Amino acid sequence: MSANESKLDKVLAEARDYKASREKGYREQALKLYPWVCGRCTREFTHKNLSELTVHHRDHNHDNNPSDGTNWELLCLYCHDNEHSRFEELIRYGSTKESKQDAATFNPFADLKAMMKK
Repeated sequence: MSANESKLDKVLAEARDYKASREKGYREQALKLYPWVCGRCTREFTHKNLSELTVHHRDHNHDNNPSDGTNWELLCLYCHDNEHSRFEELIRYGSTKESKQDAATFNPFADLKAMMKK
């Protein structure tokens, strides 16, 4: 192995470690802030399947991680992949029509007052 290869391996390893530590931080924060429900399909998650719930950056900038979570939303793997595919297509091909995705109508806190009385 040449010196350049070992230097490249070191840089890549450091980049992977940095990404993993950054993701761990904002993922843990988002899971504390938001209910474990996909923001698009409203699928609910438990500890058993929590690994299938991802943190999506609304502005697609993974370095924009405000502690109040305003740039995050929790999405299941399928909805997250769909969101990124749509974004990549928009970047690659542009938009031929104006389309707006409807906001999720699920409100996990809708009956909170009634639940608290139980």
